[in-house]
Amino acid sequence: MNHVNLIGKVTSEPKFTQLENGRKVAKVSLATKEFYLDADGNMKSRSNWHILSAWGKWIKVLEEFGSVGTQVAVEGRLVSRFYN
Repeated sequence: MNHVNLIGKVTSEPKFTQLENGRKVAKVSLATKEFYLDADGNMKSRSNWHILSAWGKWIKVLEEFGSVGTQVAVEGRLVSRFYN
């Protein structure tokens, strides 16, 4: 099963694109924060950035609530891409 839940803050304004078939897609970046204890027992945090693609009804949600700094919870599937 490929299922992911992320809670984080929007870190870029959504970029909306209309495809040749008329379908819209939005891309936005999301920062999540992870907390852990280091070897000395001190609390540390690490941020991870994710590029999200949204389709269908989620376009309207991003148009209304997708401004930078907004905390959002997203659910979907994970796709990894590597570029050289």
